[in-house]
Parts: sequence; C-alpha cells; structure tokens
Amino acid sequence: MTHVLVVGSGLAGLIAAIRATDAGHTVTLVTKAALPDSNTRYAQGGIAAAMFPDDSVESHVVDTLRAGAGLCDPVAVQVLCTEGPDRVRDLIRFGVDFDRDESGVTRGLEAAHSRSRVLHAGGDATGAAIEVALVTTVRERAERARTLPSAIAGSEPRLVIREHTMLVDLVVRDGRVTGAILLGPDGELQSVAADSVILATGGAGSLYPHTTNPALATGDGVAAAWRAGAAVADLEFYQFHPTALAVPGTPLVSEAVRGEGAVLRNALGTRFMLDVHPGAELAPRDVVARSIAHEMAEQDGAPVLLDATGLGRDLLETRFPTITAACRLAGLDWAAEPIPVAPAAHYWMGGVLTDTSGRASLPGLFAVGETARTGAHGANRLASNSLLEAAVFADRAVRALGDSLADPADAADRDATRPSHIPPHGPTPGHPAGPRAESGAQRTVADRDAIQRVMWQYAGVLRSGDGLATAATTLADWIRPATGPDAAPGPEAQIRAYEDANLFDLARITVVAALGREESRGAHYRSDFPTSRPELAHTVAHSRELRRETSEPEPVIEAEEAIAC
Repeated sequence: MTHVLVVGSGLAGLIAAIRATDAGHTVTLVTKAALPDSNTRYAQGGIAAAMFPDDSVESHVVDTLRAGAGLCDPVAVQVLCTEGPDRVRDLIRFGVDFDRDESGVTRGLEAAHSRSRVLHAGGDATGAAIEVALVTTVRERAERARTLPSAIAGSEPRLVIREHTMLVDLVVRDGRVTGAILLGPDGELQSVAADSVILATGGAGSLYPHTTNPALATGDGVAAAWRAGAAVADLEFYQFHPTALAVPGTPLVSEAVRGEGAVLRNALGTRFMLDVHPGAELAPRDVVARSIAHEMAEQDGAPVLLDATGLGRDLLETRFPTITAACRLAGLDWAAEPIPVAPAAHYWMGGVLTDTSGRASLPGLFAVGETARTGAHGANRLASNSLLEAAVFADRAVRALGDSLADPADAADRDATRPSHIPPHGPTPGHPAGPRAESGAQRTVADRDAIQRVMWQYAGVLRSGDGLATAATTLADWIRPATGPDAAPGPEAQIRAYEDANLFDLARITVVAALGREESRGAHYRSDFPTSRPELAHTVAHSRELRRETSEPEPVIEAEEAIAC
C-alpha cells in the first residue's frame, strides 16, 4: 500500500481519509485549522439523493443537468446521482442521524428539484451533524492505528492527523506530484513526501467580502495545483447564494426556507419573483440571486426582504434552529417580521480539473469536493448536490489510488470517462511563493480587502466586459503579497500572507476566465452578453511564468468544444 496525503477536513477530506485508511494505505490528514473547522459544518440545507419510492436516479440526473445550464459532464452527473444513495447510507453507518418523522427519514424540497429528495439533520444543521460524525470516525481510526501492535513496535501509525497545518505548495518531480510543502503550527515550512496527494481544501469564498463561507476558505488547494501546473477549469462560475442574512457575518439563510414557503419581497412589499420565473422563489439560484441584485439596485442598495412569517414560529424554530439563532443574535424575530437578505458568494463550480475518479492532470494528484471541477455541476450547481459530490468523488478517488501509481496513459485508457481535453503539464519553474525578483517601487501590494472590493464590484453577481477589463488591469498592476521570509513573522501572519497570495492568484485567473466568456450562462452573467452562446463550453487554465524577472504565473485560457447535456 501507499502513503496518501489528504489536505482538508470537510466531508470530502474526512471520507477520503477514512476510506484510504480502511483500504490499508498509510494516511496523513492535514487541516489548516482544527479538525472540525471546514465549509461542511456550515452547510444547512442538506444532501440530495434519490432514495425514496416516488423518486429516481433519472429524475435527479435531469434536474442536475437542467440546473447546470448546458455545461454538465453527463457521465459525471450519472455517477453522482447513481452512487449518491449508497454514499448517503455510508454516512448513516458513520453515525449521521438524519431527521425523521412518523413516515421515516424526513426530506425537503429545494430550488430546481422536481422531487422532495433533500435529507437534513438537526433541522438546518446538516453539515454540522455530518462533520461531527466523520470527525469522530476519523479520530477513532487514528487512535486505533496508534494503539495497534505494529505501532507499538515502532512502525508508523496508519492514520496521522495534523491540525493547524497549511498547504503552501505541491512538490513536483519529473512531472509527478510527490508531496507537499506545509506550514506547521510553529510557523516553519516542511516538506512531506507522499505517493498520492488528495486535495480537499474547499472553495474560495474569501475572494469576496460577502460570503457564506468561513474565513479559512481561501482556495489553497486550487491555487497550489495551478501553480504546480495542473489544469483548472470553469473558475468564472461562482455561485452566489441568493439569501444571506444582511447583517455582519452574512450567515446563510437556507434555500430550504423558501422550499417551505417563504417568499421574497422588495422594499414596497411586492413579491417580485412571480414576474421573473415560473418557479418564483424556487427558480435556479443564479436567477434568484440576479433578481435580488436588480431589486437592490432599484432601491439604492437596500437588501430585499425574506418573508417567512406565514410558516409560523413553531416550524421556524424547530426546522431552522440555526437560522433562528442567527436572527436573534442580530436582533431580528423572523417569525414576526420579514428579514433583510442579499446575495453572497457561496460555492465554486470551477476548480482543479479532474476525471470521475478525482484524478487531476498531474499524476499523483487528486482533487475532491469543492476543490475539484468534476463536471457534475456545470455552470450552476443544483441545490444540496455539493455534499453529495464530496462523498461520491472522495470515495471514487480512494478506489483509484492504485491506478495513480501506474503509467498515467495506462490509467487513462482503463478509465473511459477521463476527460480527453486535459493537457499534459510539467512543473512550473521556480517557486511562486518565494520572494519576488523585482522591486515594484511604483506598484501596490495586493491585500485581501482590496482584492475583495475588486472582485465584488467587477466579478460578482452582475458583470460586464468593461468592469472585468478594469478588474484585470487593476490586478495586473498589483504586486503579489510577500510570503515566507518576506512576510510578517509569526504563524498567524504567515498563514494570512499565504492565504492572501492564493487569493491574488485566483482572482487573476478568475477574472481572465470571466472576461473570456462572452456570454451569460448559469452563475456567470454579463450585461454586455446577456444571452448564452452554444459554441462556448469550458475554460481551462494552466500556469506559466509571466517573465523572467517575476515569479507570478500568467493565466492562460484554452478553449474547448462544447459538451452537450
């Protein structure tokens, strides 16, 4: 068996660590904060799967393809929906206690689903329930490995957990990922060798000032993979959740609230979604988010109102205890009055380009969960498919670990679903995280607040060619934040510096991708190109050095033929 380095401790990373340990691999699980800290724990709505007699895999597939706006990979969608029920049963075996009623497991309806198929736990605390169960399972596996006779005899434990340890960069040797550079809790860099690396670091909600993601979501895995030469794709497709509570911290107000019957009203009290889409408040997320943004523009930026008063206090407090608590903390009583909501960055459909077994374009590298672009979400993720994707493709990645040690071409031949358009890449010359070779005396050093302002203004819910061009020019004029010895001392400052550098890299390639997509599709909307263009499909980016005197990689976008859905 092999040594597997898993980076990230959300659902995808924890499943990968559990499965790899159970398969006999030696596993090192690395996470930037404490083990339970991840995007997963903030997921409210639930996990979608066709598990009921009045539902079917085929129906789930159709709903997913429809939401994906023509850019889904049909094979990936079929895998997701077909294997999803078994992965949900795995979660139940791992201790996730989904909510039940007198008829059995409770299920909810969310936007763009044709059936009620969304399982939830703790009302609106599904992610937290999953995280607790999987963290407990991982800790049990680690303790069991530590106390095995082989461990006592001096062998390495099969599962080692390293908290407060950040991924800095991937190590590439002869065109293959052979490990990673990590920043430990002591602020020291160290290299860890591995036969395979599984990235499960989540998305990059911190690209935007208003996000439902925790602050640790800085796209570390996607940025590191891009710098190493792995292909990334569809980064322009960032999903903005329509309803985040418009108070500091922007807590999520689950789509399930609208699924239960809550409605959206503008400042005049008008239910505006009725005139926008046949699904009204349950239209696809991109439609609802843009409609809210337009209404806010008409009312000088004031949030719209989510009216859930008709649902009754008992239902709201029982079904949505997390949201109820967030409202109370903000001094709001949503059972008595409508609450202010606005769009916020929520989920990245783009990421490291993978096949349906999580393999990236660099041998030895896998990506799962929000870090990956599997093709299952297309241009717009169907509600509650994210937790499902994390479970399904993490499981598949572990099953493919043996193939990753074989010749890459042979592995591709054995997997007919591997995308033929993944370009081969070697290691990026130099170390992008290192000191810059230019003085940059007349240039501004990018910082997180400035990056977020540019991204929100020009690459947010509503976009235009002129705005994106302004963003591209602005970012090109800035200097990448210093990291390593050039950054402020101390572990926290070091982490912040590496995170800001990652956000800068990702902002640049996201803006270039959005500028190159001259159409509106799914989560990507441009006022100068308000319709879709069927000849445009995916954008694939890879890195190369911009020029000899700088270590900043240059975004390069490649076109593809359309994938029919």
